[in-house]
Amino acid sequence: MMKMCTRCVMDGTDPEITFDEQGVCSHCHVYSKSSVQATPSGPNAQARLDALLERIKADGKGKQYDSIIGISGGVDSSYVAYKVKQWGLRPLAVHLDNGWDSELAVKNIEELLNRLGIDLYTHVIDWEEFKDLQLAFLKAGTPDSEIPTDHAIVALLFQLAKKMKVKYILSGVNKRTEGHLPKAWSQGHLDWKYIRSVHARFGTVKLSTYPYQNLFGCVLDRLRVRWIDILNYIDYSKTEALQILQDELGWKYYGGKHYESIYTRFYQGYILPRKFGFDKRKTHLSSLICAGEITRAAALEELLKEPYPPDLMQQDREYVIKKLNLTEAEFDSIMNAPPKRFEDYPSSTRGLPFRALRHFYRMLKFAS
Repeated sequence: MMKMCTRCVMDGTDPEITFDEQGVCSHCHVYSKSSVQATPSGPNAQARLDALLERIKADGKGKQYDSIIGISGGVDSSYVAYKVKQWGLRPLAVHLDNGWDSELAVKNIEELLNRLGIDLYTHVIDWEEFKDLQLAFLKAGTPDSEIPTDHAIVALLFQLAKKMKVKYILSGVNKRTEGHLPKAWSQGHLDWKYIRSVHARFGTVKLSTYPYQNLFGCVLDRLRVRWIDILNYIDYSKTEALQILQDELGWKYYGGKHYESIYTRFYQGYILPRKFGFDKRKTHLSSLICAGEITRAAALEELLKEPYPPDLMQQDREYVIKKLNLTEAEFDSIMNAPPKRFEDYPSSTRGLPFRALRHFYRMLKFAS
Protein backbone atom coordinates (compact mmCIF):
# COMPACT_ATOMS: atom_id res chain seq x y z
CA MET A 1 0.00 0.00 0.00
CA MET A 2 1.30 3.47 -0.90
CA LYS A 3 2.37 5.51 2.11
CA MET A 4 0.17 8.49 2.96
CA CYS A 5 0.79 11.43 5.27
CA THR A 6 -0.73 11.05 8.73
CA ARG A 7 -1.76 14.72 8.77
CA CYS A 8 -2.99 15.37 5.22
CA VAL A 9 -3.77 13.14 2.21
CA MET A 10 -0.58 13.59 0.18
CA ASP A 11 1.13 10.31 -0.68
CA GLY A 12 3.82 8.62 -2.71
CA THR A 13 2.31 9.67 -6.03
CA ASP A 14 4.59 12.64 -5.48
CA PRO A 15 7.99 11.06 -6.20
CA GLU A 16 9.81 13.70 -4.14
CA ILE A 17 7.71 13.44 -0.96
CA THR A 18 9.37 12.54 2.33
CA PHE A 19 7.97 11.66 5.77
CA ASP A 20 9.20 12.31 9.30
CA GLU A 21 9.16 9.80 12.16
CA GLN A 22 5.51 10.58 12.88
CA GLY A 23 4.54 10.04 9.26
CA VAL A 24 3.95 13.73 8.54
CA CYS A 25 4.93 14.66 5.00
CA SER A 26 7.39 17.26 3.77
CA HIS A 27 4.56 19.30 2.22
CA CYS A 28 2.92 19.74 5.62
CA HIS A 29 6.20 20.95 7.12
CA VAL A 30 6.64 23.47 4.30
CA TYR A 31 3.00 24.50 4.69
CA SER A 32 3.36 25.07 8.43
CA LYS A 33 6.37 27.31 7.92
CA SER A 34 5.12 29.28 4.92
CA SER A 35 1.55 29.73 6.15
CA VAL A 36 2.77 31.14 9.46
CA GLN A 37 4.96 33.60 7.59
CA ALA A 38 2.21 34.56 5.14
CA THR A 39 -0.91 34.57 7.32
CA PRO A 40 -1.41 37.77 9.31
CA SER A 41 -1.64 37.60 13.08
CA GLY A 42 -1.21 39.85 16.05
CA PRO A 43 -1.86 43.57 16.46
CA ASN A 44 0.27 44.56 13.47
CA ALA A 45 -1.71 42.57 10.90
CA GLN A 46 -4.40 45.17 10.25
CA ALA A 47 -1.85 48.00 10.30
CA ARG A 48 0.20 46.14 7.68
CA LEU A 49 -2.83 45.80 5.42
CA ASP A 50 -3.95 49.41 5.98
CA ALA A 51 -0.50 50.70 5.08
CA LEU A 52 -0.49 48.68 1.87
CA LEU A 53 -3.96 49.89 0.86
CA GLU A 54 -3.04 53.52 1.53
CA ARG A 55 0.08 53.15 -0.60
CA ILE A 56 -1.92 51.65 -3.48
CA LYS A 57 -4.47 54.46 -3.29
CA ALA A 58 -1.77 57.13 -3.13
CA ASP A 59 0.16 55.72 -6.09
CA GLY A 60 -3.08 55.47 -8.06
CA LYS A 61 -4.15 59.10 -7.64
CA GLY A 62 -4.96 60.76 -10.93
CA LYS A 63 -5.12 57.42 -12.77
CA GLN A 64 -8.19 55.59 -14.03
CA TYR A 65 -7.28 52.53 -11.96
CA ASP A 66 -5.03 52.00 -8.95
CA SER A 67 -4.67 48.23 -9.31
CA ILE A 68 -5.22 45.30 -11.62
CA ILE A 69 -6.81 41.99 -10.67
CA GLY A 70 -7.01 38.79 -12.66
CA ILE A 71 -10.49 37.27 -12.75
CA SER A 72 -11.19 33.67 -13.78
CA GLY A 73 -14.64 33.17 -12.29
CA GLY A 74 -13.21 30.94 -9.55
CA VAL A 75 -13.54 31.40 -5.78
CA ASP A 76 -10.18 33.03 -5.00
CA SER A 77 -10.08 35.62 -7.78
CA SER A 78 -13.77 36.44 -7.27
CA TYR A 79 -13.21 37.01 -3.57
CA VAL A 80 -10.27 39.32 -4.35
CA ALA A 81 -12.66 41.42 -6.46
CA TYR A 82 -15.11 41.52 -3.54
CA LYS A 83 -12.46 42.55 -1.01
CA VAL A 84 -10.66 45.21 -3.05
CA LYS A 85 -13.96 46.91 -3.75
CA GLN A 86 -14.80 46.70 -0.04
CA TRP A 87 -11.45 48.34 0.72
CA GLY A 88 -12.20 51.25 -1.60
CA LEU A 89 -9.71 50.44 -4.33
CA ARG A 90 -10.33 51.13 -8.03
CA PRO A 91 -9.27 47.95 -9.82
CA LEU A 92 -9.43 46.91 -13.44
CA ALA A 93 -10.45 43.25 -13.70
CA VAL A 94 -8.66 41.31 -16.44
CA HIS A 95 -9.88 38.02 -17.87
CA LEU A 96 -8.06 35.79 -20.35
CA ASP A 97 -10.50 34.05 -22.68
CA ASN A 98 -8.55 31.02 -23.90
CA GLY A 99 -11.55 29.35 -25.51
CA TRP A 100 -12.32 27.00 -22.63
CA ASP A 101 -14.56 29.07 -20.33
CA SER A 102 -17.63 27.25 -19.05
CA GLU A 103 -20.95 29.08 -19.39
CA LEU A 104 -21.20 29.22 -15.61
CA ALA A 105 -17.79 30.90 -15.32
CA VAL A 106 -18.80 33.60 -17.81
CA LYS A 107 -22.07 34.20 -15.93
CA ASN A 108 -20.25 34.33 -12.59
CA ILE A 109 -17.81 36.95 -13.88
CA GLU A 110 -20.53 39.11 -15.41
CA GLU A 111 -22.79 38.95 -12.37
CA LEU A 112 -19.97 39.54 -9.89
CA LEU A 113 -18.40 42.54 -11.61
CA ASN A 114 -21.75 44.14 -12.45
CA ARG A 115 -22.81 44.01 -8.82
CA LEU A 116 -19.45 45.34 -7.64
CA GLY A 117 -19.19 48.02 -10.31
CA ILE A 118 -15.74 46.91 -11.51
CA ASP A 119 -14.63 47.43 -15.10
CA LEU A 120 -13.65 44.33 -17.06
CA TYR A 121 -11.06 43.89 -19.79
CA THR A 122 -11.26 40.55 -21.61
CA HIS A 123 -8.36 39.42 -23.78
CA VAL A 124 -9.46 36.84 -26.36
CA ILE A 125 -6.39 34.83 -27.22
CA ASP A 126 -5.75 33.72 -30.81
CA TRP A 127 -7.29 30.26 -30.82
CA GLU A 128 -5.15 28.69 -33.54
CA GLU A 129 -1.94 29.75 -31.80
CA PHE A 130 -3.18 28.72 -28.38
CA LYS A 131 -4.56 25.39 -29.56
CA ASP A 132 -1.21 24.59 -31.18
CA LEU A 133 0.63 25.39 -27.94
CA GLN A 134 -1.75 23.30 -25.83
CA LEU A 135 -1.35 20.39 -28.23
CA ALA A 136 2.43 20.77 -28.07
CA PHE A 137 2.33 20.39 -24.29
CA LEU A 138 0.06 17.36 -24.50
CA LYS A 139 2.43 15.76 -27.01
CA ALA A 140 5.45 16.67 -24.86
CA GLY A 141 4.04 14.34 -22.22
CA THR A 142 4.81 16.48 -19.15
CA PRO A 143 2.22 16.87 -16.36
CA ASP A 144 1.84 20.61 -16.83
CA SER A 145 -0.41 21.29 -19.81
CA GLU A 146 -2.01 24.23 -17.98
CA ILE A 147 1.20 26.23 -18.41
CA PRO A 148 0.11 27.84 -21.71
CA THR A 149 -2.82 29.44 -19.87
CA ASP A 150 -1.00 30.28 -16.64
CA HIS A 151 1.95 31.91 -18.39
CA ALA A 152 -0.26 33.98 -20.69
CA ILE A 153 -2.35 35.27 -17.76
CA VAL A 154 0.70 36.51 -15.84
CA ALA A 155 2.25 38.09 -18.95
CA LEU A 156 -1.05 39.77 -19.84
CA LEU A 157 -1.48 41.25 -16.36
CA PHE A 158 1.97 42.81 -16.47
CA GLN A 159 1.43 44.10 -20.02
CA LEU A 160 -1.77 45.85 -18.99
CA ALA A 161 -0.23 47.20 -15.79
CA LYS A 162 2.50 48.79 -17.89
CA LYS A 163 0.02 50.13 -20.44
CA MET A 164 -2.31 51.58 -17.78
CA LYS A 165 0.66 52.81 -15.66
CA VAL A 166 -0.61 50.83 -12.69
CA LYS A 167 1.94 49.79 -10.05
CA TYR A 168 0.06 46.93 -8.39
CA ILE A 169 -1.28 43.55 -9.47
CA LEU A 170 -3.40 41.88 -6.79
CA SER A 171 -3.71 38.11 -7.15
CA GLY A 172 -5.83 35.43 -5.52
CA VAL A 173 -2.87 33.11 -4.93
CA ASN A 174 -2.63 32.31 -1.22
CA LYS A 175 -0.54 30.14 1.09
CA ARG A 176 -3.40 29.07 3.32
CA THR A 177 -5.41 27.07 0.77
CA GLU A 178 -2.71 26.37 -1.83
CA GLY A 179 0.29 25.24 0.19
CA HIS A 180 0.67 21.65 -1.02
CA LEU A 181 2.11 21.90 -4.52
CA PRO A 182 4.44 19.05 -5.61
CA LYS A 183 7.16 20.40 -7.87
CA ALA A 184 7.24 17.11 -9.77
CA TRP A 185 3.60 17.55 -10.73
CA SER A 186 4.00 20.93 -12.39
CA GLN A 187 6.70 23.57 -12.81
CA GLY A 188 8.03 26.02 -15.38
CA HIS A 189 4.99 28.30 -15.51
CA LEU A 190 7.11 31.44 -15.86
CA ASP A 191 9.86 29.79 -17.92
CA TRP A 192 9.55 31.09 -21.48
CA LYS A 193 12.58 29.10 -22.64
CA TYR A 194 10.87 25.90 -21.49
CA ILE A 195 7.57 26.83 -23.14
CA ARG A 196 9.32 27.83 -26.35
CA SER A 197 11.38 24.62 -26.42
CA VAL A 198 8.28 22.45 -26.07
CA HIS A 199 6.53 24.38 -28.82
CA ALA A 200 9.57 24.32 -31.12
CA ARG A 201 9.62 20.55 -30.90
CA PHE A 202 5.90 19.76 -31.12
CA GLY A 203 4.16 22.88 -32.44
CA THR A 204 3.41 23.87 -36.02
CA VAL A 205 1.93 27.39 -35.77
CA LYS A 206 4.00 30.55 -35.17
CA LEU A 207 3.22 32.24 -31.83
CA SER A 208 2.83 35.77 -33.15
CA THR A 209 0.37 37.22 -30.63
CA TYR A 210 0.66 34.92 -27.60
CA PRO A 211 1.37 36.98 -24.43
CA TYR A 212 4.69 35.95 -22.89
CA GLN A 213 7.56 37.05 -20.64
CA ASN A 214 11.15 36.03 -21.18
CA LEU A 215 13.52 35.67 -18.22
CA PHE A 216 14.94 39.18 -18.33
CA GLY A 217 11.53 40.76 -18.94
CA CYS A 218 10.08 38.79 -16.04
CA VAL A 219 12.66 40.29 -13.67
CA LEU A 220 12.22 43.83 -15.01
CA ASP A 221 8.42 43.64 -14.82
CA ARG A 222 8.56 42.62 -11.18
CA LEU A 223 10.81 45.55 -10.37
CA ARG A 224 8.45 48.00 -12.07
CA VAL A 225 5.13 46.51 -10.92
CA ARG A 226 4.49 44.94 -7.53
CA TRP A 227 2.75 41.57 -7.59
CA ILE A 228 0.82 41.09 -4.34
CA ASP A 229 -0.91 37.90 -3.20
CA ILE A 230 -3.45 40.00 -1.36
CA LEU A 231 -5.28 37.11 0.33
CA ASN A 232 -2.11 36.49 2.36
CA TYR A 233 -2.79 39.83 4.07
CA ILE A 234 -6.08 38.64 5.60
CA ASP A 235 -7.29 35.61 7.54
CA TYR A 236 -8.63 34.01 4.37
CA SER A 237 -11.15 31.19 4.61
CA LYS A 238 -12.26 29.56 1.37
CA THR A 239 -15.40 28.25 3.07
CA GLU A 240 -16.42 31.73 4.21
CA ALA A 241 -15.49 33.25 0.85
CA LEU A 242 -17.65 30.72 -0.98
CA GLN A 243 -20.61 31.51 1.27
CA ILE A 244 -20.26 35.28 0.83
CA LEU A 245 -19.97 35.04 -2.94
CA GLN A 246 -23.12 32.90 -3.14
CA ASP A 247 -25.18 34.87 -0.64
CA GLU A 248 -24.24 38.42 -1.62
CA LEU A 249 -23.13 38.35 -5.24
CA GLY A 250 -25.17 35.70 -7.05
CA TRP A 251 -22.09 33.55 -7.64
CA LYS A 252 -22.67 29.84 -8.31
CA TYR A 253 -20.29 27.00 -7.42
CA TYR A 254 -18.94 24.93 -10.33
CA GLY A 255 -17.97 21.74 -8.50
CA GLY A 256 -14.18 21.82 -7.99
CA LYS A 257 -11.06 23.98 -7.81
CA HIS A 258 -10.41 25.61 -11.21
CA TYR A 259 -13.38 23.78 -12.76
CA GLU A 260 -14.56 27.10 -14.18
CA SER A 261 -12.52 25.98 -17.21
CA ILE A 262 -13.70 22.97 -19.21
CA TYR A 263 -10.13 22.08 -20.18
CA THR A 264 -8.85 22.40 -16.62
CA ARG A 265 -11.70 20.25 -15.34
CA PHE A 266 -10.92 17.56 -17.90
CA TYR A 267 -7.15 17.82 -17.53
CA GLN A 268 -7.18 17.59 -13.73
CA GLY A 269 -10.02 15.09 -13.51
CA TYR A 270 -9.13 12.79 -16.40
CA ILE A 271 -5.69 13.23 -18.00
CA LEU A 272 -3.57 13.77 -14.87
CA PRO A 273 -4.89 10.79 -12.89
CA ARG A 274 -5.00 8.38 -15.83
CA LYS A 275 -1.72 9.24 -17.57
CA PHE A 276 0.44 10.31 -14.61
CA GLY A 277 -1.31 8.94 -11.52
CA PHE A 278 -1.63 12.47 -10.08
CA ASP A 279 -4.87 13.49 -8.36
CA LYS A 280 -4.75 17.24 -7.77
CA ARG A 281 -7.63 16.97 -5.32
CA LYS A 282 -5.03 15.63 -2.88
CA THR A 283 -3.12 18.93 -2.98
CA HIS A 284 -6.24 21.06 -2.61
CA LEU A 285 -7.76 18.93 0.15
CA SER A 286 -4.46 18.68 2.03
CA SER A 287 -4.14 22.45 2.25
CA LEU A 288 -7.72 22.73 3.47
CA ILE A 289 -7.01 20.08 6.14
CA CYS A 290 -3.99 22.04 7.38
CA ALA A 291 -6.04 25.24 7.28
CA GLY A 292 -8.67 23.62 9.50
CA GLU A 293 -11.46 23.96 6.92
CA ILE A 294 -12.12 20.21 6.51
CA THR A 295 -11.20 17.06 8.41
CA ARG A 296 -8.82 14.44 7.10
CA ALA A 297 -11.65 11.89 7.29
CA ALA A 298 -13.84 14.07 5.07
CA ALA A 299 -10.98 14.49 2.59
CA LEU A 300 -10.41 10.72 2.43
CA GLU A 301 -14.11 10.21 1.80
CA GLU A 302 -14.01 12.80 -1.00
CA LEU A 303 -11.11 10.98 -2.66
CA LEU A 304 -13.18 7.79 -2.85
CA LYS A 305 -15.46 9.57 -5.33
CA GLU A 306 -14.77 10.17 -9.02
CA PRO A 307 -13.08 13.54 -9.65
CA TYR A 308 -16.34 14.65 -11.27
CA PRO A 309 -19.48 12.98 -12.69
CA PRO A 310 -18.60 10.23 -15.22
CA ASP A 311 -21.24 11.38 -17.71
CA LEU A 312 -19.83 14.93 -17.68
CA MET A 313 -16.30 13.48 -17.94
CA GLN A 314 -17.26 11.58 -21.08
CA GLN A 315 -18.95 14.68 -22.48
CA ASP A 316 -15.79 16.72 -21.78
CA ARG A 317 -13.62 14.04 -23.37
CA GLU A 318 -15.55 14.21 -26.63
CA TYR A 319 -15.60 18.01 -26.55
CA VAL A 320 -11.86 18.40 -25.87
CA ILE A 321 -10.86 15.91 -28.57
CA LYS A 322 -13.09 17.64 -31.13
CA LYS A 323 -12.04 21.18 -30.15
CA LEU A 324 -8.34 20.28 -30.41
CA ASN A 325 -8.98 18.68 -33.84
CA LEU A 326 -7.71 15.32 -32.65
CA THR A 327 -8.96 11.88 -33.60
CA GLU A 328 -9.74 9.29 -30.94
CA ALA A 329 -6.65 7.38 -32.03
CA GLU A 330 -4.43 10.48 -31.75
CA PHE A 331 -5.75 11.25 -28.27
CA ASP A 332 -5.26 7.64 -27.16
CA SER A 333 -1.70 7.78 -28.50
CA ILE A 334 -1.02 10.86 -26.35
CA MET A 335 -2.51 9.18 -23.30
CA ASN A 336 -0.52 5.96 -23.84
CA ALA A 337 2.83 7.61 -24.57
CA PRO A 338 5.43 7.38 -21.74
CA PRO A 339 5.23 10.29 -19.27
CA LYS A 340 7.98 12.91 -19.44
CA ARG A 341 9.33 15.41 -16.91
CA PHE A 342 10.10 19.11 -16.92
CA GLU A 343 13.78 18.20 -16.82
CA ASP A 344 13.51 16.42 -20.19
CA TYR A 345 13.31 19.77 -22.00
CA PRO A 346 15.51 22.89 -22.13
CA SER A 347 14.65 25.57 -19.58
CA SER A 348 15.91 28.83 -18.10
CA THR A 349 16.18 27.45 -14.59
CA ARG A 350 19.39 25.56 -15.27
CA GLY A 351 22.57 27.54 -15.71
CA LEU A 352 24.38 30.71 -14.72
CA PRO A 353 22.10 33.34 -16.36
CA PHE A 354 19.13 32.25 -14.27
CA ARG A 355 21.08 32.18 -11.01
CA ALA A 356 22.64 35.58 -11.74
CA LEU A 357 19.32 37.23 -12.57
CA ARG A 358 17.64 35.67 -9.53
CA HIS A 359 20.41 37.01 -7.29
CA PHE A 360 20.20 40.45 -8.95
CA TYR A 361 16.41 40.56 -8.49
CA ARG A 362 16.60 39.56 -4.82
CA MET A 363 19.29 42.15 -4.13
CA LEU A 364 17.30 44.98 -5.73
CA LYS A 365 14.09 43.87 -4.07
CA PHE A 366 15.80 43.78 -0.67
CA ALA A 367 17.37 47.19 -1.27
CA SER A 368 14.00 48.73 -2.11
